[in-house]
Amino acid sequence: MLSKRLASTTAIGLLLVAGATACGDNDKPAAADKAAAGKAAAAPGLDTEKLTAEEIQKQAKDALAGATSVKVVGTVNKDADQIAVDLAVDTKGLCKGTLSLPGTGKFELLGDGKQVYLKPDTAFLTSVTEGKNPQAVELLKGRWIGGAQDDPEMKELTTACNLKELTKTFGAGDDSKATNITKGSAGTVNGAKTFSVKSKNSSGGEVTLHVATEGKPYPLRIEKSGKDGGQMDFTDIDKALTVQAPPADQVIDYSLFKDKVQAA
Repeated sequence: MLSKRLASTTAIGLLLVAGATACGDNDKPAAADKAAAGKAAAAPGLDTEKLTAEEIQKQAKDALAGATSVKVVGTVNKDADQIAVDLAVDTKGLCKGTLSLPGTGKFELLGDGKQVYLKPDTAFLTSVTEGKNPQAVELLKGRWIGGAQDDPEMKELTTACNLKELTKTFGAGDDSKATNITKGSAGTVNGAKTFSVKSKNSSGGEVTLHVATEGKPYPLRIEKSGKDGGQMDFTDIDKALTVQAPPADQVIDYSLFKDKVQAA
């Protein structure tokens, strides 16, 4: 069913985002967590010589959790597919961007703080309906779908469009059991000075987090190796988003959307 494919594409596309702890959570006492958070708030930059790999990782997680907005750009591999993500999201439920799957098409995602909308392109609609429902493709072509967040299968869309909700997933799942957290090296990401932290995730792949060393220690890039690996860059951090809901005559209700594609 099309809704399941859209939901799974969103979830897969945000897989690296959910790993933005890079190396996962550590089982530290609460007092240690508060102390690390305090350092992140007070420090003008990372003292990579004095901080441990775990402390650098924790500061990056706390810094991103305190951001008001971020744009995530990159790709993630899932089996034989490579999903491309270009999505800006903030803490007020605003978001806009695209997720695409080569050979399948793409869909736009937009959130105005009240509702989440998505607009699959013709290629995506045709592919996921296997060409069996041209009437549905024609009806939905060029139109936004509203109300999707009310469907349990599409919960990921709501999460994807709210940075506060998204950061709650950081460190969740098997990747929170990362091991062998070590320091990497100095470098640059999109012109910003960084320092990397490396670890092994639950599947045996290597996770590398590149953290800004000047200003707030934001994570600026996450790389994962292995068959489900990929790379995500974090840009436009704390940059205000402006989103306008699509015109009503260009929106189709999600319940009607489901009825039209049910037979596909």
